[in-house]
Amino acid sequence: MDVAKQGSDMLARIAALQDYREYQELHWNGSFEQYLQLVRENPKVCRTAYQRVYDMILGYGQEEYIDNKKRLIRYNFFKDEQHGGRDAIYGLDVSLMRLVSVFKSAAQRYGTEKRVILLHGPVGSSKSTIARLIKKGLEEYSRTPEGALFTYEWTMPGEFSRITGGQEVFPSPMHEEPLRLIPPDWRARAFEVLGLSGDRALFIEGDVNPACRQVFRDLMTHYKGDWAKVISHVKVKRLVLSEKDRVGIGTFQPKDEKNQDSTELTGDINYRKIAEYGSDSDPRAFNFDGEFNIANRGIVEFIEVLKLDVAFLYDLLGASQEHKIKPKKFAQTDIDEVIIGHTNEAEYKKLLNNEFMEALRDRTIKIDIPYITRLQEETKIYRKDYNPAKIRGKHIAPHTLEVAAMWAVLTRLEDPKKHNLTLLQKLKLYDGKTLPGFTQDNIKELRKETKREAMDGISPRYVQDKISNALVSDKGEGCVNPFMVMNELEGGLRHHSLISSDDQRRRYHELLTVVKQEYEDIVKNEVQRAISADEEAIAKLCANYIDNIKAYTQKERVKNKYTGQDEEPDERLMRSIEEKIDIPESRKDDFRREIMNYIGALAVEGRQFDYRTNERLHKALELKLFEDQKDSIKLTSLVSTVVDRDTQEKIDVVKNRMTKNYGYCDVCATDVLNYVASIFARGDVKE
Repeated sequence: MDVAKQGSDMLARIAALQDYREYQELHWNGSFEQYLQLVRENPKVCRTAYQRVYDMILGYGQEEYIDNKKRLIRYNFFKDEQHGGRDAIYGLDVSLMRLVSVFKSAAQRYGTEKRVILLHGPVGSSKSTIARLIKKGLEEYSRTPEGALFTYEWTMPGEFSRITGGQEVFPSPMHEEPLRLIPPDWRARAFEVLGLSGDRALFIEGDVNPACRQVFRDLMTHYKGDWAKVISHVKVKRLVLSEKDRVGIGTFQPKDEKNQDSTELTGDINYRKIAEYGSDSDPRAFNFDGEFNIANRGIVEFIEVLKLDVAFLYDLLGASQEHKIKPKKFAQTDIDEVIIGHTNEAEYKKLLNNEFMEALRDRTIKIDIPYITRLQEETKIYRKDYNPAKIRGKHIAPHTLEVAAMWAVLTRLEDPKKHNLTLLQKLKLYDGKTLPGFTQDNIKELRKETKREAMDGISPRYVQDKISNALVSDKGEGCVNPFMVMNELEGGLRHHSLISSDDQRRRYHELLTVVKQEYEDIVKNEVQRAISADEEAIAKLCANYIDNIKAYTQKERVKNKYTGQDEEPDERLMRSIEEKIDIPESRKDDFRREIMNYIGALAVEGRQFDYRTNERLHKALELKLFEDQKDSIKLTSLVSTVVDRDTQEKIDVVKNRMTKNYGYCDVCATDVLNYVASIFARGDVKE
């Protein structure tokens, strides 16, 4: 096969990947009359920007769940599953519910469509990610049949092109809704003629932009007021929103005050065309390319909105309340777009203290976007970025990301004022764990008594930076463990630019000590479980315990398998197991009867008793077996230089269990066993 033919085949294979039908759908065009038929069939093509955003979010579905007796909704849109969770939002369901509630109210025209949505919170709390998700989602929604929207362009052949400055095709510069070409005076009656009243009523407000208004007026003059002939010059086409193409998605970022110019929002005069049209107030000599102009029909995002110059904020007032902007030398121009901004707390405090900004405060809906306070959700952030699919050649030891997330969440929590709780216990309650004596009502009280919880603390960005440092470190023999990350977190506190006082720095150091202690308890428990994971031995121990408590509760004797003699139940054995889960002497009879009743209930149902189904008993048996076996394994000998063959074989069995059951690699399993062995060597073991 020659090179030319081979190249042709490759092009054909690549070309076959194109969805030509989708391309045709996205480039649909037709007459104004054809568009009216589309509207009659599906009035949703005329939705406002807020309605479109709200419908887009609902289109991905939602889940309801109960958290501390409160019904919450998790909107699937914010999981970003359509992009593999790249911009997924975790642990902010309450804030996102408030945001969607604003969109719902605005979609139903209850007043919030006349406000600026302000996402407010500490640095790194996902404010810009939320805005980015909505912009990206709106782009993609506009490409679907459900999210289809349309705009128009003027076709001006031959002599008519003089009206549009020689352009035979003159697009609406602000991508406006075609139905705005029906004059407002008789628009409502026109919709009734189309059968679009009652439940199907359309609310198309405002007039066309100055450039299209000029074309419309000139054509009306030419045709002596015959609107139908004017509309014959209109071609309706599908509108696809795109931030990169500056169509329906706008983004504005503050610059140096000396370089700021409000024309960046509302467009500017095209000085090159003034000579052609003879006036700088001719709309054909104006570029409608400001962020407000190009974001019409979609959304405009203001990055760090409160850093804007005052002149910009004046434009923002009219754009939000009246849905109008004032381009230079032209009348107010109607817009239809979602205005969303985000700001950090310091800038928002300035707004509150500025009495000249009352009008902006009054037109703003503030939605707090705090830090995450649930450990599981915070951990998801780091797992998203640091997982085996993304991190090649390095193993991240179990609990490494969890302890980093635990410390980050602890820095954001306020000390409990009552209930005699530690901060770590409060974290566990927030994370859905249960503690004796604490109810869901107590957790609600804990949340209510706080003032600034989750608005201060360590940002996820700081933690991500330190995990990255640990990953590129030459320590760890190809494995990153929790201590490497905790050392990075601690070392970075000396130079952290957002820590404002020595007291705060000291508190963060103390919280790292709390996390290290918790990690120590976690790995000791894992090693204990790995050592006592001999299912056969646990089953034998369980059978022995059940025989003894059966005899005890029925006041019988137990036959000794070795001597054949009947003996009293082994009280020492029973108590050694029960004490492992803190069953007091006074409650032992109740616990034993409880186990026997449970076994009896299973027997009535024709089911066999399995110790794994009783969590408390399972834990007690594991701890008892560990206590019996730890001396025979001689784990403490790991800290010495010589280990006998028999001990090494037993240690290898434990290591294999940790690798298989808990996700350790050979390096970090050895490290953890050495670490726990050193604790046993110090005698620092919780009985």
